[in-house]
Amino acid sequence: MNYPTLTDVYLASHEQICEWHRFLQSPGISAINLSHKEFEIIAIAEKEVVDLIAARLRGFGGFTPAISKSIGWIKR
Repeated sequence: MNYPTLTDVYLASHEQICEWHRFLQSPGISAINLSHKEFEIIAIAEKEVVDLIAARLRGFGGFTPAISKSIGWIKR
């Protein structure tokens, strides 16, 4: 799953935020085989996205049972 942009996160629904929170890889994983500098740039940018997702998730009140059931535990 590719990382969303910050704009995507600002515009996302509650369910989409929950899906990203559950299924996105940790920041920097996609850049593990790149140079240290490239890894650092990507990891920092992805962490900013993850932090915004977490803030929006808190703002929505977290997961609901219905959303959790809807998105499941295995990425489709």
